[in-house]
Amino acid sequence: MDRRSLLGAIATAPVVAACERAAVVNARTPHEPPMNEPVVRKVEALRFPWQTPDPFLFCVHHRDAYPQGNERMGPAASLSGREIGADFGAKDGWNMYHGDVVPGFPQHPHRGFETVTVTRQGFVDHSDSLGATARYGGGDVQWLTAGKGVVHAEMFPLVAPDRDNPLELFQLWLNLPRADKMVDPHFTMFWADRVPKHVARDAAGNVTEVTVVAGRLGDAAPIAPPPSSWASRPESDVAIWTIKMAPGARFTLPPAARGSNRTLYFFRGTQLLVGERAVPARQAIELHADRPATLVNGHDAAELLMLQGRPIGEPVVQHGPFVMNTADEIRQAFADYQRTRFGGWPWPVNDPVHARAEGRFARHTDGRVERG
Repeated sequence: MDRRSLLGAIATAPVVAACERAAVVNARTPHEPPMNEPVVRKVEALRFPWQTPDPFLFCVHHRDAYPQGNERMGPAASLSGREIGADFGAKDGWNMYHGDVVPGFPQHPHRGFETVTVTRQGFVDHSDSLGATARYGGGDVQWLTAGKGVVHAEMFPLVAPDRDNPLELFQLWLNLPRADKMVDPHFTMFWADRVPKHVARDAAGNVTEVTVVAGRLGDAAPIAPPPSSWASRPESDVAIWTIKMAPGARFTLPPAARGSNRTLYFFRGTQLLVGERAVPARQAIELHADRPATLVNGHDAAELLMLQGRPIGEPVVQHGPFVMNTADEIRQAFADYQRTRFGGWPWPVNDPVHARAEGRFARHTDGRVERG
């Protein structure tokens, strides 16, 4: 389900039959393969959104070649031919998404899960119903626990008026277990200079660099996730890594815990050898997590995203931006949102952005201000 579908008809929509989509999603019995079985379980082509195993709900990779910014930090280009308000066609290499002036996602609600936004290029302006706000980008990560309910906006200001404004980010949805679906909302900023990197050289001197958002790798110990996150439990074995491999580089992923799910998303490069299997680019590679996996890159630089974690293994019922365990809980989420707007919207517009000259910062609900 793409973000266009997720955000449609939320504010006034009645609870409909779609709420009845109840299933245990992606829950697996731990697989214990014979030791001579290949490390690769399955390979399939990437499609939008990237399909993810429990405990993740899905992943999107936004990559937009935005032009110069105008005086309002929107594109200094014609918007003719776009479905403004729901623009996902990648016309000219970029999207407005749900924005009509600045690209992005104006106010929309969430309940019952977490968003993890891993930026690579460009900026995100965050504002939420609790009064918190931020601008982050260029390697920063925002980890937001929606819990019992939050409304937020994620806008992509084009701050440079004299050059292009490329944007690239991953957004992951990480499920919350039943016990924590109604915790208070909370967000944490991982500023780029504090996100650790693990650098390995193979015998030929070729470098692999791993950016460690969650899940320790060697001496690279990540920042603690929010306190109610599934990732905050050591036994959950959650890891979020981006992996950059030089041409010809060899690197071995250490084994994860037995029963965990582990998937590699090979999104940039030409070819990769995973164990004994040659894999072309733009593939999702599902691994036997409890074994080491040797990666040997081809002739071009390669990049991968790795998602790993022990399954929560509970029923998942999703309708738009709400992810609960039962259809009744989804109906209650709609009723609560229509009644309370999860605290209301304290901003004068649905798509707030900060001043062009504003740097990277976060202002929390307690008034505390961080600078990136």
